[in-house]
This record gives sequence, structure tokens and C-alpha cells, in this order.
Amino acid sequence: MSISENLKNFKNKLPEDITLVTVSKTKPVSDLMEAYNAGQRVFGENKIQEMEVKWQEMPKDIQWHMIGHVQRNKVKYIAPFVSLIHAVDSFKLLKEINKEAEKNDRIIECLLQLKIAEEDSKFGMDEADAATLLASEEPKKLQNVKIVGLMGMATFTENEKQISAEFQKLKKIFKKFKTQPFDCAQGDSFKILSMGMSGDYKIAIENGSNMVRVGSAIFGERNYQ
Repeated sequence: MSISENLKNFKNKLPEDITLVTVSKTKPVSDLMEAYNAGQRVFGENKIQEMEVKWQEMPKDIQWHMIGHVQRNKVKYIAPFVSLIHAVDSFKLLKEINKEAEKNDRIIECLLQLKIAEEDSKFGMDEADAATLLASEEPKKLQNVKIVGLMGMATFTENEKQISAEFQKLKKIFKKFKTQPFDCAQGDSFKILSMGMSGDYKIAIENGSNMVRVGSAIFGERNYQ
């Protein structure tokens, strides 16, 4: 099946209130344009240089989401155009995003990445670190970033009960943060719970996700050269 058919079939299965981020890492611009011409406008990349090249070549009504780990010294390359940064795992990174957003006269939306998986390789804060960050005075001084929700990745395993439990944990934290009197995580602006990828998006949606990051189910397997 073609990319456009895959996309159409996938969107037909998704509840209407779920945002689909098509993960286009390693894919050529021609593949992304096929998805674009089929109506997709939200693309996720995990390499900053690759995303910058694609942004320059593609239509400017696309929302670019940075879904991978972000090195502070590379924020400047995406600050002019990125719509949402999913993987903010420290206050230092938040501060750097704010600095570069200010230079570009923009407000960049961010998700705090929480570590919910058992795997050591996954980045992210724990709940206590995230709560401390949200409760502190420092983020309030950052006028060019906006924390709009949380992101998490489940353990890469066949055990669906474990995946479900990890997503449930993040949903509970999300709900708790939403009701805390955090100035930078209040009300309608703190609204995104990004969890679920090609292999586990159904479980993520069952557990409250409203944004899924899906690549191989739409574009096919990745081309790691």
C-alpha cells in the first residue's frame, strides 16, 4: 500500500480527538510530501539537522515536532520554526529553548518527558523532579516557552500489561499536575499527553493519550544507512 493509503487507513482508526504525529525520521522529502498531499500537517523528527533540512525544503504550514533527545547546543537550529518539543528533560534545556525562542521572537511549546519505562536507555525526569520544576519560581520567568503537557515512552516489550501500567502511571501524573496549583501547568494550556508509537499506540489511547507518534505504520520500515 502507498503512504497516502496507509495514512488514510490509520486516520480512520484513530479517534477524532487524537493528534497524529507522523514520525518521518530517515524518510526522504518525497515520502513526506506524499503524506502532506494526503492532508497530513504534523511531522515528527528526532534528528535536529534532518528536521532543519526538511523544513527548508517543504511547505511552511507544517507543524514540526522534535520528538528525540535534544542537545542544548543544537536548540538554535530549530528555534525559528519548531512547533512542539516533546522531550524536555531538564530545566537547563528549558532555559536554553527559552533563550533561543526569545532571539526568534517566538513562544515555543514544550512537553516534559517523564521516565516511565524500566529500560535504562530512556531519557526523562521522574515525577518528583517534574513536580519540583513546575512548582518552582524559575520557569515563571521564562516568557518564551510554554509547558503544555507530558510525554513518555513505555518499555519496549511484548508484555502489554506492563506497557499499559506504565502509560496509566503517566496519565495519573498528568491528571495530578493538572489539578496542582502550578502556574505553568494550569487549566486548558496544559493539555497534551503524548504517548504511544506504532507498536503500542492502541494501548496508549486506551490509557488516555491524546497524541501518538507513528512512523513505520505509515511510512514503512526506517532506512537506517
